[in-house]
Amino acid sequence: MSIGKAILFLVIFPGFLFTGVVGLLVSWLDRKITARIQWRVGPPFYQGFADFFKLLGKETIVPQGTSRLAFLGAPMMGLAAVTLASTILLCALIWPGRTFAGDLIVVLYLLAVPSLALILGGAASKNSLASMGSSREMKLMMSYELPLILIVLVAVVQSGGIIRLGDLVKYQMAHGSFAWSLSGVIGLLVGILCLQGKLGLVPFDQAEAETEVMGGLLIEYSGPPLALFKLQKAMMLVVMPVFLITVLWGGFGNTLTSFILGLVKYLVLIVAVVLMRNTNPRVRIDQVMRFFWGKVSLFALIALILALVGL
Repeated sequence: MSIGKAILFLVIFPGFLFTGVVGLLVSWLDRKITARIQWRVGPPFYQGFADFFKLLGKETIVPQGTSRLAFLGAPMMGLAAVTLASTILLCALIWPGRTFAGDLIVVLYLLAVPSLALILGGAASKNSLASMGSSREMKLMMSYELPLILIVLVAVVQSGGIIRLGDLVKYQMAHGSFAWSLSGVIGLLVGILCLQGKLGLVPFDQAEAETEVMGGLLIEYSGPPLALFKLQKAMMLVVMPVFLITVLWGGFGNTLTSFILGLVKYLVLIVAVVLMRNTNPRVRIDQVMRFFWGKVSLFALIALILALVGL
C-alpha cells in the first residue's frame, strides 16, 4: 500500500473523518433515546457537531503548575489511538484478506490507550477532583480489561488460534458466528458489560460523575482539548460495538443482506448500552471492581472453558 493511500484511509475513510461523523451521529441517537425515555424532546441531529465546533472556538485554559505536554498531549494521544484502532478494525471488515498478523492484539492495546489518556490528563490537571476521577478511571480500567481479554480468547480458541481480525471474519463467514455457541453467547453478554465500562456510561461513569466529582478528570479541560476528548468518546461508540461484532458476532459479511444484518447487530448493542445507562443507578467504584473481578470474570472464564471443550 502506498503512503498516500494509507494516509487517505487513516484520515478520511475508514479512519478519522468517517468514524468521527458516525460517532457524533450515534451520540446524538444516544441522547435522543435518553430524552424520549425521560419524556423530553431531545436535541437535533446536528447537536454533537455544533457542540464540537463551538468548543473548538473556545479558549484553552491550562491550570497553573500543570505539565502542558501531558495536559494538552493526553487528548491527542487518545484520539490518535482510537483513530488507528478504527482504521485497522474497519479495514479488516471491508478487506479481510489485507489485514496483518496479530492485528487483534494491536487493536486491544490501542483500545486501552483512550482510558490511559483520560487518566494522564486528569492526573496532570493538578485538581483534587480530577485526580480522584483519574484514580477511579484507573480502577475501572483494571476491572473490565481482564474479562474483556478472556472473551477475546474465547474467539481465538473457537477459531483454532487465529489472531488476525480478517481471518476471524472469514472463519465466521464459513463456519457461523461464535455468538451462536454457548461460550459465544456468554462471551457476548460479558462483552456488553465490558463495553459499558469501556465507554464510561452509567452505571460505570464514576470517573466523570457530575453529581459527585463535577466532571472528574475533565473538570479542568476547556476549548479544543475538551472537544477532542468528547470526540474520542463519540468515536468509541463506533469502535467498541464494531469490535465486539467482529470478534464474536460474525462481522458485517460481504453481501448486502449480511451488511444490513450487521447494522442491526450494531443497533442492538447501542440500544442495550442506552437502556442500561437509563435503567441503572451509578454504583460505587469498589462495587464495580468486585462486580467485574468477581461475577463478570467468572462468567468470562466459564465461557473460555466451554470454548476449550468445544461448546
